[in-house]
Amino acid sequence: MKISVIIPVLNGERYIAQCLDNVLCQTHRDLEIIVIDDGSTDRTAAIASGYPSVRVISQPNGGISVARNNGIAVATGDYIHFLDVDDLLNREFYERMVAAIGSNTGAGPVDMVYGSYVNGILPDTSIQYTDRLLLTLLNDKINPGASGYAWRYLIRRAFIEENGLRFEPGKLIEDVPFTLQALALSAAVVTAPGATYHYMKRAGSIINTRDREHAHRLETDHSAMRAWRREFYDRHGLGPVIQTRSRAIYKLLGIPLWTRVERNDGKTRWYLLGVRILQRRVKT
Repeated sequence: MKISVIIPVLNGERYIAQCLDNVLCQTHRDLEIIVIDDGSTDRTAAIASGYPSVRVISQPNGGISVARNNGIAVATGDYIHFLDVDDLLNREFYERMVAAIGSNTGAGPVDMVYGSYVNGILPDTSIQYTDRLLLTLLNDKINPGASGYAWRYLIRRAFIEENGLRFEPGKLIEDVPFTLQALALSAAVVTAPGATYHYMKRAGSIINTRDREHAHRLETDHSAMRAWRREFYDRHGLGPVIQTRSRAIYKLLGIPLWTRVERNDGKTRWYLLGVRILQRRVKT
């Protein structure tokens, strides 16, 4: 089974070699590695081009959505995976994902598969799977463990094309509409024990930026995404979305020490250096 690994990157010279080495050492060998250089002004493209088995496509800076869409257009694999350049995979990631896909189910082909992930920003939100679960009902496919991050999933390429799925250009928070629509349209989704995606917090990433204008765009896109998700859940008769209402960060000498997160389900969580140490329900 051939997997197209699409890696969009803008000025990622610090991470691109580690990312490609990580993919090339995978135990599953039938990989098509596509780097979409989104107008980088550093050595990203030059470093990636030094790998003979990697296809590098350069485009004018258009954002991650355009880069991912261009990757879809040239991919030839049975399944597509969107990998962020600053994240990492365990060595058996693709082997375990392919093993979980298996053959067709009574509901049809497996359109999406996802495994465990380790959250380097909030470790307490990490999720581990020890069993293969076959999900066909909407309430099961869109569950708390199935996040809206596109990098969580291997997605059948023919399924993407048949449904005309694409990322909306110009958005910084582009994953959620693409992923939730894909989950809703899919015939079958499975979980992959032993496949682990490591979501890292890296300097210069889209989420971890100090640029004020960029941060404002990010917050605007977050608000639009939350509104879209609420409407999507209402339209499909799904339960309420658990989301953050407010977040307060307490620093010592400029270093984030305590974080308080209030959620719309009435729970407040406290984190010390990113590790959750307390959860309580707010009295109403």
